Amino acid sequence: MKILLMGVGLQGKAALYDLANSEQVTEIIAADQDLEGLQALVAAAGHEARIECRSLDAADMASIEHLMAEKPDVAIDLLPPTFIDNVAEAALKNGVHLVNTFYTTPFLDQLADRAEAAEIAILPEFGMDPGIDLVLLGTAVHSLDQVTEIVTYGSGIPAPEAAGNPLKYKVSWTFEGVLNSYNQPACIIRDGKAIQIGPAEIFDPVNIHEIETGGLGRLEAFPNEDAAKYADMLGLKTEQLRHLGRYTLRWPGHAAFWRTLAQLHLLDDDPVDVDGHLVDKKRFLASVLEPQLQYGPGEVDLGILRIDVKGVQGNKPRRIIYEVIDRRDPQTGFSAMSRLVGFTASIGAQSIAGGTITTRGLLSPANDIPYTILKEELGKRGISITSEVID
Repeated sequence: MKILLMGVGLQGKAALYDLANSEQVTEIIAADQDLEGLQALVAAAGHEARIECRSLDAADMASIEHLMAEKPDVAIDLLPPTFIDNVAEAALKNGVHLVNTFYTTPFLDQLADRAEAAEIAILPEFGMDPGIDLVLLGTAVHSLDQVTEIVTYGSGIPAPEAAGNPLKYKVSWTFEGVLNSYNQPACIIRDGKAIQIGPAEIFDPVNIHEIETGGLGRLEAFPNEDAAKYADMLGLKTEQLRHLGRYTLRWPGHAAFWRTLAQLHLLDDDPVDVDGHLVDKKRFLASVLEPQLQYGPGEVDLGILRIDVKGVQGNKPRRIIYEVIDRRDPQTGFSAMSRLVGFTASIGAQSIAGGTITTRGLLSPANDIPYTILKEELGKRGISITSEVID
């Protein structure tokens, strides 16, 4: 199979490694803005014979279409999310299946009928979170006759021994992206009613709870964006749900720090005038803090997912829990975040090209990706999914 990988950053490097070590993949085209860096990476790994390195200007639609015109079996889009729609349009135009790790967009929704008619698979949201979490969530929900409660957690945090800074946090993806997520409204469902939580309120104590998971001790959880959309995705009626929530996990104390900054309006979208220059507050914070929040050599990060679903099966109450906890791999050096995102995207592409995923159109990880395939493929890569059923 021939795979096109666009974007070879933190997660892209892991995807490229996985593709290069797959017996199924016979040809790889890797494209990135930094062609020299990409060529050096491939040469250092000794994969020059298997990987063609190409320059890519993602802001130029012609550059994207030129790569798609080489007719790979599947393209993996790990570019910044700004380019999601253009990449999808180019893939569909050239009859190329597509996998990305981002939330679906209204434009992708509009492409659904065209993709199905053309027998093209477009699989968005297939990384860690969203991605693995959605497959586990769909599996749990579809195995119950009635669902009454859904709580999901996702996190990329330093291992306890690496969490020594005042924030107890280090960067495993773009810190500006983290700050943007800290300034988004959230929605949960409580007793069948949607509860809207404003951006300035997600870190309020009333919206924080703690859990213990994976033997890691206490972690605090705060709301993460709109959980109500998952009811629609899974065909559930909100009035039947006692609770539905999607949460981010951090070490205790993290929320209190960011609550202070939110109350000081340092996470607001409005720029501030500094000596006649408009300054984006979040970009400023990212520029100042991100260099201080890097992992040191050998330091370990954690990737955590937990899906907790309650309901009824056969007139009896049942609770289903799925959990993934991954760590940096000392042999490859890949962080848990890179493994869970990059490897998963590679699995999706190889599964489509290899015929184990046969659905066409706009795919949903929660409804269209078999759990058995994902569990087996992640297991081959040393990533375990644990499950527990409580009657």
